[in-house]
Amino acid sequence: MGTLPGSILFACTWNSVRSPMAEGLTKSLFGTRLFVDSAGVRHGGGRDPFAVLVMAEIGIDISGHRPKTFDDLEGDAFDMVVSLSPEAQHRAIELTRTAHCEIEFWHTLDPSIVEGNREARLLAYREVRDGLSTRLLERFGPHRPPVV
Repeated sequence: MGTLPGSILFACTWNSVRSPMAEGLTKSLFGTRLFVDSAGVRHGGGRDPFAVLVMAEIGIDISGHRPKTFDDLEGDAFDMVVSLSPEAQHRAIELTRTAHCEIEFWHTLDPSIVEGNREARLLAYREVRDGLSTRLLERFGPHRPPVV
């Protein structure tokens, strides 16, 4: 378990499923104790309705998320970049060549490529959501209210 950084960027290929889920989970778990954003490598991914649905199942609303790319970010001064796809990992390395930033690669299945009926697809999204939640808690520990 590590210390919570001041800011985290979650990155994946399209910024429509994995990284918005990770962003929403992190905000839910740790609140305003850190700045959280997400981005994708490519343009074109829209908001994914299955991602919105499985996050709503646990009380997290990501319906307002608007996908963006690394180029759309207002700044690149993050303490940590967590890449969730190989393509995002390569881009994160490029981003941090001139800045001191910790990079971690959490290889995460893209559930949007899973075929099957609605329940099979939702199961894949839930597994990604739950896996990201577990990884966040293992890496940064459970949410603790700030000491007043």
